[in-house]
Amino acid sequence: MFVDSHCHLEMEDFQKDRKEVIERSLRQGLQYMLTVGTDETYFKKVVEIINSYPAVYGAIGIHPHNSKDYNPQLGKIIAAFLKDKRIVAYGEIGLDFFKNYSPRESQIHAFQLQLEVAKRSRLPAIIHSRNAKDETIQILSKDYDGNLGGVIHCYSYDLAAAKKFLDMGFTLSIPGTITYKNSHSLTDVVKFTPIDKLLAETDAPFLAPHPHRGKRNEPSFVRLTIEKIAQIKGKGVEEIAMDLKRNFEKLFLHKDRGEGAEEPADQG
Repeated sequence: MFVDSHCHLEMEDFQKDRKEVIERSLRQGLQYMLTVGTDETYFKKVVEIINSYPAVYGAIGIHPHNSKDYNPQLGKIIAAFLKDKRIVAYGEIGLDFFKNYSPRESQIHAFQLQLEVAKRSRLPAIIHSRNAKDETIQILSKDYDGNLGGVIHCYSYDLAAAKKFLDMGFTLSIPGTITYKNSHSLTDVVKFTPIDKLLAETDAPFLAPHPHRGKRNEPSFVRLTIEKIAQIKGKGVEEIAMDLKRNFEKLFLHKDRGEGAEEPADQG
């Protein structure tokens, strides 16, 4: 009944034991996993995985780290991949001003263009935002289609920002960092957020929850995050797990897909 709403099974970290990792997750009760391809080098592997394992769905998009590479031709490639019905979201896309692997102007431009493609494709958007809270909120308030749904992946901002994202209709995805000792701000967010606007994720292979912190993360560890959410909410683990599963299904698996996944005409 457990769901990992965001992982990266296509990455090289799982090259040697990907099959074992997925099968271990299934044995430990995972019903769904969403693997997220963040640049063109991963797209084919995402499609291969999601068409090999019925429990695994996919998302593709250009991560802000790679946004300097976004261009009209790449947009057409993405649009072609989005026609696969097991690709259920567009992402992860957004802004990352922590490391600035791509210039900020490139990040903003690619983010806005990809939000438009998500709207044309009638897909929920998976948003990456780090050290770019105000800019992300500003862009989403102007360019985001709340009717399609969307998720703030690996939520790390404060409660005030959470309220703004929730007001726009977003779901907040809680990572394994909620299990860390210094997660007071995130705990406040989980306490406040209605259960129907929460998801749990691993972001595997990154951000392993306690007691696996510092090791390679994997989807089966999402149970530890769900247990912590249940503790914060004062509910049973099974009840919370079922709530999060329904949220995942509503956001990603019950969408009317658009016919037009074309790139916007104005590529700038």
